[in-house]
Amino acid sequence: MRQPTVLIIDDEKNLVSSLMFSLEEEDMTVFAAYNGRDGLAEIDRRTPDVVLLDLKLPDQSGFDILDRIQTLAAPPVTIMISAHGDTRAAVEAVKKGAQDYITKPFDLDELILLIQRNHKHRQLGEEIAYRREREADTHGLIGRSAAMRKLLGQVERIGKSSARTILLQGPSGSGKTLIAKALHNTRDKRAPFVSVNCASLPENLLEAELFGAEKGAYTGADKRRTGLVELANGGTLFLDEIGELPLALQAKLLTFLETHRFRAVGGHREIEADLRVIAASNRDLQAEAQAGAFREDLFYRLNVMPLIIPSLAERRDDIPQLATDFATELALQEGCRPIILTPDTLSGLRAYDWPGNIRELRNTIERLTILHAGETITPDRLPPEMTAAVVPQEDPDRDNDVGRGDGSLASEIAKREAQCILDALAQSNGRKGDAASSLGISRHALKRRMQKLGLTGDEL
Repeated sequence: MRQPTVLIIDDEKNLVSSLMFSLEEEDMTVFAAYNGRDGLAEIDRRTPDVVLLDLKLPDQSGFDILDRIQTLAAPPVTIMISAHGDTRAAVEAVKKGAQDYITKPFDLDELILLIQRNHKHRQLGEEIAYRREREADTHGLIGRSAAMRKLLGQVERIGKSSARTILLQGPSGSGKTLIAKALHNTRDKRAPFVSVNCASLPENLLEAELFGAEKGAYTGADKRRTGLVELANGGTLFLDEIGELPLALQAKLLTFLETHRFRAVGGHREIEADLRVIAASNRDLQAEAQAGAFREDLFYRLNVMPLIIPSLAERRDDIPQLATDFATELALQEGCRPIILTPDTLSGLRAYDWPGNIRELRNTIERLTILHAGETITPDRLPPEMTAAVVPQEDPDRDNDVGRGDGSLASEIAKREAQCILDALAQSNGRKGDAASSLGISRHALKRRMQKLGLTGDEL
């Protein structure tokens, strides 16, 4: 991610000068204003990513500036700077729309971390919004594998067709609900989409849930109940896990599919409904029908337009994209930095068979995000069943002139570089700015080298 453009609005010129120097060392672009009027003019002129805003300015309150910032179509990240003892006012500023605050005197490293974290969080939000917009044409279905391209083409054609019944078959967790919504949205996303999991309702309530019930039809029915079929009129009814539907109710559903008419439980008048029915199952319904566990006539009535959903193992090429997209989405959900998946880790994810399909992959990324937010995920952090499938990948960042020859030479050079950095840090009492100066490199370059070498500074 690119470094942010920062505007500092503060009347303490020495502080501003020091801040500008430190932030520019981090490769940030920095501008300054010493009063509220000039600050607002700079915001209009430069549209910064981040504003560092002092609560007390010579011409107006920082609250006034914050109020103006919040009226912008895309307000920048705003971090309030308050004097010692003004913490309550800073917290109030956060309630009014500021993303964070810091009190004087403050640690520069803490401020830099604050800026980068808030900027990264904003960029993640923008990236997710962009991806959702980009994926609108594919109805949120992610993937470019051959299996996925074939499926998307089928969804587009079947969704726009006049087919009244569609049968989705595929393993649990493969995204059948998402496919059903995509089929619905292809036709008319403004029409009602009503979903029911046939396995989640008690058998004695399922008929009333689907077709409704008249007042007094059963104990506790003190008023008329509208069924899901009636609610979905003009749109789509999605019957998930239809293989769990009792045989007696299968007969009533078959009658409705053939006549588009039904009677509520306890009712005498017929009600007409014009809708599309999408049914889904993780079972082989044809085999179930031949075994007598599912009505054969209902199977053939549903199977007018069959759609087979591939398992995740059948679309392995999509796993890296799915994993990184989940990492971005879940980081925003948790309010943290996204995890970074190494090539070896992606290799392990891609080679694993995923019996739980997309649901299992998302759960795995969610667990890693919560436990290791913002960290680089190496294969040893994956569940044991996944690490067995890891295929080591060549490190793309390794210098070609070193890595192509003797691996021990590259290792020795890395050790010597790490020792030089540690010596410089020790001589500067852990101050990274002074250590960078003694090494003749920028603070940002030092941090980059430390990160690549796996140094944290705690080794001293």
